[in-house]
Amino acid sequence: MRHGKHTFKVGRTGSHRRAMLANMLKSLIENERIATTVVKAKELRRRADRMITLAKKNTLASKRSAISEMKISFNPLTTKEARKAKAGDKGSYSRDRLVIDKLFGELRTRFEARNGGYTRIIRLGDRVGDSAPTCFIEYLK
Repeated sequence: MRHGKHTFKVGRTGSHRRAMLANMLKSLIENERIATTVVKAKELRRRADRMITLAKKNTLASKRSAISEMKISFNPLTTKEARKAKAGDKGSYSRDRLVIDKLFGELRTRFEARNGGYTRIIRLGDRVGDSAPTCFIEYLK
């Protein structure tokens, strides 16, 4: 019996599925709103809410778990990039570093008093090409 076995396959291999969800999660944290299909949004909501819960714990272990879930690789900065970063230029950081900073900074403080339900799905209608139901997924304000 398969009781309680949640699956999300959408016709992709396991590695493709993990990479797709990690990229969607990074984009959601960075932009706070993305457009996607309803099936992907429902699975992304589970992971996005879990990321906020990890950020609210604000421990080293939770930060490492978030980094692992989003497949973030911290490449060392070159000396030129390090000089720019020390001068205050945020553009020298990679996108991944900024995503972690935003998650454990701005989003953590925004949802401190909230006990779950950090995202919202707004349905848009069907896509023109393949008639797939589309929606926006966004973090609440």
